[in-house]
Amino acid sequence: MIDSQIHRKVWLAVAAAGLLTVAGCSNKATNEAAATTKKAATPKAVSVSSKAPQPTTMVTVPKGTAISATVGQTLASNKSHVGDTFAARLSTPVQVEGKTVIPKGAKVVGRVVKVKSQEMKVTLASVELHGKSYELETNSVAQSAKNQAKNNPKDSAQAKDKKDVTTLPAQSRLSFKLAKSVIIPVKG
Repeated sequence: MIDSQIHRKVWLAVAAAGLLTVAGCSNKATNEAAATTKKAATPKAVSVSSKAPQPTTMVTVPKGTAISATVGQTLASNKSHVGDTFAARLSTPVQVEGKTVIPKGAKVVGRVVKVKSQEMKVTLASVELHGKSYELETNSVAQSAKNQAKNNPKDSAQAKDKKDVTTLPAQSRLSFKLAKSVIIPVKG
């Protein structure tokens, strides 16, 4: 009977030691798994935060701001119609409080608003930034046969030959003013 009590105590001690060993290994494995997971997660978190988009601020470009654009195609009073659009690019950046809101070279769309044989008026309709289009309302700029005669006597002779057709040559630089303020998103 003493033998069986000793045997039982030894067996309980071995069983307890075995359980503690298993528990210790299990805890070690859990700690190692947690450390590995933490190490694996850390670089991902860093790379995600380094690729985070820059914050966007909405900036109001005030009414009266000058906008200079270069026309991308020749417009003529005998071919253009009211409502026709044309492509242009900003000749100079648009800045508000020293910060560039619309960069030089930004795509703009112009619109023909008046056509007569001796006069043509155009305005800017929109600007494209970051893949989105923003409406613009500007004053209209007129080109007339009289303006052409003053600017270039050779054009004056050609205009008379073409029955006073008014042209606005490609690469013409036009200056507009915003008739209404516009809100533009600026990154950074």
